[in-house]
Amino acid sequence: MKKIDTRWDDTRVTESSGNVFLDLGFSPEEAALLAMRADLMAKLRLTIDEKGWTQAEAAKVLGIAQSRVSDMVRGKWEKFSLDMLITLASRAGLHPRLELAA
Repeated sequence: MKKIDTRWDDTRVTESSGNVFLDLGFSPEEAALLAMRADLMAKLRLTIDEKGWTQAEAAKVLGIAQSRVSDMVRGKWEKFSLDMLITLASRAGLHPRLELAA
C-alpha cells in the first residue's frame, strides 16, 4: 500500500498581512525596511528592462560596477542598503518618495 504524503494534502490557507517579511516572522520594523528594499529593487529591475539597457549600460547610468547591476537583477537584496537603492533609483530617473500610512 502506497503511503500518502499529507504535506501536499493540506488545504488550509493563511491570509497574508500584505508584507511577506512580516509573514515570515521578521519584526515589524525589519519587515517594513525589507519590503521597501525589495520594492525598490523590483522597480529598478523593471526600469532596466523597460529602457532596454544592458547590464553594462545600466552600470554606466547608475554609476556602479556591472557586477553590482548583476547582483541587483538577480535579486540579491541583502547586498544593497535602502540608501543605496534610493540613490540608484534617482540616477535611473525615478523619483522615490516615502509614504507613511497610519
